[in-house]
Amino acid sequence: MKKVLFGFAAATLAVSLVGCGGKKSAKAEEAFEAEQIFAVNTYKTSEGNLDDYLEFGGDVASVNAVAVMPDMAGKISRVLVSVGDTVKKDQVIAYVDASRAGYNYSASPVKSPISGRVTALPATVGATVSQAASVATVAQTDDLEIKINIAERFISRIENNQTAIVTFDAYPGVEFKATVFEVSPVLDTMTRTMQVKLRFNETDSRVKVGMYARVKLVTESVKNAIVIPSGAVVTRDDKPYVFVVSGGRAGKESSVRLVPVSIGLSVDNMTEITKGIEAGDEIVVKGMSLLNDGSKVNIMN
Repeated sequence: MKKVLFGFAAATLAVSLVGCGGKKSAKAEEAFEAEQIFAVNTYKTSEGNLDDYLEFGGDVASVNAVAVMPDMAGKISRVLVSVGDTVKKDQVIAYVDASRAGYNYSASPVKSPISGRVTALPATVGATVSQAASVATVAQTDDLEIKINIAERFISRIENNQTAIVTFDAYPGVEFKATVFEVSPVLDTMTRTMQVKLRFNETDSRVKVGMYARVKLVTESVKNAIVIPSGAVVTRDDKPYVFVVSGGRAGKESSVRLVPVSIGLSVDNMTEITKGIEAGDEIVVKGMSLLNDGSKVNIMN
């Protein structure tokens, strides 16, 4: 009987000790959590513009380019121009001699039908040409266009007067502005694409006929919107939120609020916020993965 009572007392003491240890552990955990301060990077919001776009490739061509044909067949006796020369309308660029055995004719002049620059000159002295053969190509190189082909799934987003940013591999980092001025009313049944033409807003001698253009065609634009880095938006319970800093400055301790937001347009890792925050709010953009509403932070900007 004494042995049983002794065992019961020992067991009771053990349970009491475990209970006390558990309480102490819980309190220590709470104290640890209360002392946690997270290092974060922040971003001050402001109003800005955001443009959605589609990317295409296209070729630069002259708006007006014509093949110069001779009035009669024969041999080219003289060529008066070179590639790159500027010519005027009705200027003689070559002569064709239609003479043959037993028949002598005066050399027939070949005239340019437009003013422009000679961009191609396949004709050589002594070569035989027909009335269907091109002696030269003359183009108005000051008036250039870009031809692009739009896939069928995108045609609902294309219309006249849309703006575009054009870049060329020859000029890294340089942007040229262009505008849509012609949209084909039909699709090519073989490629299922629609041809669109853009014209440069300003003449630039660096742009040459035949260059390959990379086109960003702006299809939607928002002005004076709150635009933030997309990575600043966190998802909790399948809803978007942003951590907003309550006071504080770089190097100082502060706290954060978990604010629900509404998202608009997202382009190139930037997102439009239509509701929830205002211009001037400071939001967390890095280090938010462990944060909760009310967490203490140290701004490291």
